[in-house]
Amino acid sequence: MVDRSEGFGERLLGVLLDRAHEMPPQLIAPLIAEEVARVGGRDVSILLQDYAQELLVPLPGRGLLVGEPEVIGESSAGTAFLRAKPIQERQADGVRVYLPLLDGSDEVGVMALTLDTIDDDDRRLLRRLAGLVADMLVTKHGYTDRFFQARQREPMSVAAEMQWSLLPPLTMSVPQVAVSGAVEPAYSIAGDSFDYALNDNILHAAVIDARRSGINLADKYAFMDRAIAEQFGPDHFVNPQMMSLDITTGLLQWVNAGHPAPLLVRNHLVDRQVESPTTLPVGFGGEHPPISEYQLRRGDRVLCYTDGVIEERDADGEPFGEERLIRCINRIEHTEEGVRAWALRLSRALKQERSGRTSDDATLFLIEWRGGAADHLAVLE
Repeated sequence: MVDRSEGFGERLLGVLLDRAHEMPPQLIAPLIAEEVARVGGRDVSILLQDYAQELLVPLPGRGLLVGEPEVIGESSAGTAFLRAKPIQERQADGVRVYLPLLDGSDEVGVMALTLDTIDDDDRRLLRRLAGLVADMLVTKHGYTDRFFQARQREPMSVAAEMQWSLLPPLTMSVPQVAVSGAVEPAYSIAGDSFDYALNDNILHAAVIDARRSGINLADKYAFMDRAIAEQFGPDHFVNPQMMSLDITTGLLQWVNAGHPAPLLVRNHLVDRQVESPTTLPVGFGGEHPPISEYQLRRGDRVLCYTDGVIEERDADGEPFGEERLIRCINRIEHTEEGVRAWALRLSRALKQERSGRTSDDATLFLIEWRGGAADHLAVLE
């Protein structure tokens, strides 16, 4: 006979599952605090990533400990966020644990709590609890302004609010491929964007405002071209870069309609620009765009970026340029952290190199091909 009785862990997590459907957003905080208390925890904080992707900011709520914002990468909470792994910190009154809040593989923020002691059973249960908390936060985000207000550090334009609502998760990671994107300026985005979808073994991706479908790259280009021309006429156009990657073979295909050439990052350094012929911007009536191909190696990263990254001018009026971009990439310290941490470090390095100036939209989109297989994840051991 299979034992179907409810154990402690199932009861603890089951309360969240059973109540989540009708739980008002303002009651999430006290329920989380009560759940943590049942495993002997206290001083619970929920830290969310701000829109500029620089800080982890506390979510206010009954039962939660609300402290000061923490810089990503410069604290234990920031380290847990970047590594997407729990971090423990020994303190005088016990052990402070920082658990990444993962929505799939996208980092929502960090949950912090204190225990007197911690063992492997605690770690397993808290990791699963953090996963449920992340799902609840993402689900309830659309029901309230409170999470948006916590993440917002300065006034945001209407266009930026709309753009953020259309963006996919900033990070996706599966055994065969990982992607991550960053957009600037966070509070006044005008039009630059990125999009992606993993359909079976094909990753579809686009930089700018292209949406995906099941058709090939040439047909996507033609469809977008007609849509832009019919809607806005000859005075408006879009410079998209559309890609598809076979995640089983590593074959990358793309159409470039006026974007800077992507950079191939191999062994943590820029190996080359992935040059290709360009076609007319979308909306100008181009036909049969040239489709380029490149065979990736396992571990290769392809960095796409909009022209705002390299056309930003410094205090002397000089454009930033591709050479400075490449130097910034090559200076990024190699760590075992994933694509999200790498993209954030690059975005921060570029901002520092420009002395904080971002007058035009600047979008980064990173693809890492890993190869491998994922079938084992669907097998219960």
